[in-house]
Amino acid sequence: MSNRTFTMIKPDAFRKGHSGAIIDRFIKEGYRIVALKLTKLSPEKAGEFYAVHKERPFYGELVEFMSSGPIFAAILEKENAVASFRELIGATNPAQAAEGTIRKLYASSVGENAVHGSDSDENAAIEGAFFFSGLEQF
Repeated sequence: MSNRTFTMIKPDAFRKGHSGAIIDRFIKEGYRIVALKLTKLSPEKAGEFYAVHKERPFYGELVEFMSSGPIFAAILEKENAVASFRELIGATNPAQAAEGTIRKLYASSVGENAVHGSDSDENAAIEGAFFFSGLEQF
């Protein structure tokens, strides 16, 4: 089991000014920030990142949304990072997310759900490496 996970603060949360509060929540929940950058995905890079969803009907909208504005990409560290982070962010649909979760507080819909969180240790490593070289992780 890895103690690292990957997250992105998505364009909707960035646009609405929630990035600082979300990053603060990561820290208050005991996550150590291993890597953090503000960046903007091109449609090509967003498509590459979400290639696993290429055959799904929402893929085009997802790529368009994720390339629509800046994001914060981060690698976070904490014991049992992936599972505990998934609990912290809540259900993909903010209407179904538990009270106090990041998505309940900051997301507006299934499509604009404020944050991404890796769903497995393997994907956390792959997704983190997509954004950060070893020299950018501390």
